[in-house]
Amino acid sequence: MRNWKIRTRLIALLLLPVVVALALGGLRVQSSLDNSHQLSQMANLADLARKATDLANALQTERDLSAGPLTNGGPERAKDDDVANARKVSDTLSKAFAASADNFDDLDLAGGKALLLQVRRDLNQLSEARSNAYTDHKNIQATITNYDVIIKNLLSITQDIAIASNSTELVKITRALYQFSLAKENTSMQRALISAALANPLGPDLSSSDETFGIRLKTSEDNALTNFTAIYGDSEAQVLRQGLTRNQEIANADRYSKAVLNPNGIKQTESRGYKDWYDSATAKITAEQKIEKKLLEDLDGRAGDLQDEADTQALVNGALIAVVLIVAIAGAALVARSMVRSLTRLQVAAEDVAERRLPELVKTLSESDPHDVDVTVEPVGVDSADEIGHVAHAFDMVHREAVRLAAEQALLRGNINAMFTNLSRRSQGLIQRQLSLISELESREADPDQLASLFKLDHLATRMRRNGENLLVLAGEDPGRRWTRPVPLVDVLRAAASEVEQYERIELASVPSAEVAGRVVNDLVHLLAELLENATSFSSPQTRVRVTGHALPDGRVLIEIHDTGIGLSPDDLADINERLANPPVVDVSVSRRMGLFVVGRLSLRHGIRIQLRPSDSGGTTALVMLPLDVTTSGDRRGGGRPGGPGKAPQRGVGPTPRQQGRPGAAEALAGRGAAALGQGPQARRAAPAVLRPAGRSSARVRRAEAVRVPRPVRPVAPPTSSAAPPPAPPRAACPPATRASPPGRTRPRA
Repeated sequence: MRNWKIRTRLIALLLLPVVVALALGGLRVQSSLDNSHQLSQMANLADLARKATDLANALQTERDLSAGPLTNGGPERAKDDDVANARKVSDTLSKAFAASADNFDDLDLAGGKALLLQVRRDLNQLSEARSNAYTDHKNIQATITNYDVIIKNLLSITQDIAIASNSTELVKITRALYQFSLAKENTSMQRALISAALANPLGPDLSSSDETFGIRLKTSEDNALTNFTAIYGDSEAQVLRQGLTRNQEIANADRYSKAVLNPNGIKQTESRGYKDWYDSATAKITAEQKIEKKLLEDLDGRAGDLQDEADTQALVNGALIAVVLIVAIAGAALVARSMVRSLTRLQVAAEDVAERRLPELVKTLSESDPHDVDVTVEPVGVDSADEIGHVAHAFDMVHREAVRLAAEQALLRGNINAMFTNLSRRSQGLIQRQLSLISELESREADPDQLASLFKLDHLATRMRRNGENLLVLAGEDPGRRWTRPVPLVDVLRAAASEVEQYERIELASVPSAEVAGRVVNDLVHLLAELLENATSFSSPQTRVRVTGHALPDGRVLIEIHDTGIGLSPDDLADINERLANPPVVDVSVSRRMGLFVVGRLSLRHGIRIQLRPSDSGGTTALVMLPLDVTTSGDRRGGGRPGGPGKAPQRGVGPTPRQQGRPGAAEALAGRGAAALGQGPQARRAAPAVLRPAGRSSARVRRAEAVRVPRPVRPVAPPTSSAAPPPAPPRAACPPATRASPPGRTRPRA
């Protein structure tokens, strides 16, 4: 999670509560839908209750109506029209009830489904109860109880199914309906018991067990009515039962049943026919059936209302949860979008500052006067008051501080460069005076030993001048000394060699007849001197440093400097070549490799390409590619060479016999060097016929030969003023040879 994007983290943060809300809301909607579906299935409950009540009433009528005839005439009276019609009605209603009960087979009704199964079994055994009905005059309650079991199961079905629906209102209505139907069933059983007792062929009679049974029926009726009133409500129950309390016929029937259902009460009451009693008791049962019907209508209406309410609640819950989720997700998305946009703007601004704006400003400060550069910092653009806005403000402060430090560093670098320039200019003047004094002493000295010491001092002063020029390069300044006319490449190479401490180890092999533009001469001499200095410093004193030049077909010139030193590792070569191609900013690390830094700066100034690579014979080879605007062809060199045609002829040394014996080596090295710098085919070598000192050093040559003392000479800066006499050739090295310069060999001083 540490590497997650802010957008991903916000989505993950919001996803958990949204999923929880969806789960809880889905459960709530699912519960509402289940309740609605269950109540929709409960719509059949009223129909089942009505069918069960109708079947119970039919069985009560069959039981009570057949009590008198079957007791009085025996089983033969079962074919009586009233009894047969009553049984036929019961069978018809039993089939209708079974069809309605089939709608509840797929519901999880727990005990209700078992009760339905039991009622079906009881109805299948109804024929057996009919065949044994009222056969025992001393046990009338046996027949009544057989019917009572079936009837009470029918009345309980509606209540048990309502309990399974988890609707409190349906449970209340069905419980009230059950209690009232139970009271009606007790009234009906009293009607059957008294009818059978009055129809006894031996005269009205009740056994003691039947009398006790009748007394329990009266008590059960009162208890059922009490429970009904408690469940349905006292005032509502009184309103429903008004038809029972204000009916005289019902009151007479109640008084007669109370008188009969007492110990030996049937013997003490007036005798009456069972049909008369049946008709009198039927009035109360008919009134109770009307109340029962009203309760069934209430159940039907309430079941429909509950279903509508459940449907509405499911829709409301679903819509409410959807609205809440939409609002929550939309609000969270807006907040997340605001945060992500602010963070994205901050990220883009930070990357732009780090990758473009700040580096460009630092580069501009390093190349221009810091006072002329606009260092105003553009704010990120996040101005909110939250934590992101604070971070943006802090970043702006960091950006301003970085720009301020960059400006101060640029100003400091400028001051340091000015110090370098000032010190270098002062040193250059002193060194120039020192060289003039040494030259004057040399001209008046005749002692060979003293003259040799003066030559060494002259050489050290020349090297000091080059180190002073390094300060100018570090400061980014051009040298004060500048040539106005082209100079032969061989003289440039000699001048570069003359500035190296171990100049006697340098041998010039083959150099093309090319000239170097005057504006580049001093920088090229400085550049080559640094490379030669490195070559002699990092190779054995007993070895030679070989310098060759090759003119390429396209007019460019390739110079190769070979040494057989300790060499460099591939990583060091790659690092040095990178520094040569792209010189770094001046810092402490530059001081450890100042020569390479100066070489890189000088090559970059004139478009000269330099590359180091491993040498075939061990050590390192430095390849210097001079572009077209630096060199000119030899046929245009006529009067442009410093020193003029009037100079005295000088002798030089050509290639050694060892070099002459390998005529193809120079060409091979030239080809590899050109390929290493990305050039075309191998260049053909063009070696000058004679390599000799030039310029005013001819006088030194004659004087040195006179005293027979070998000595080096130093280059002297050319005149900087255009009004001065024509400049002498560049600083010349020892003659190109395969060994150190012989006695009498001198180098010219400009």
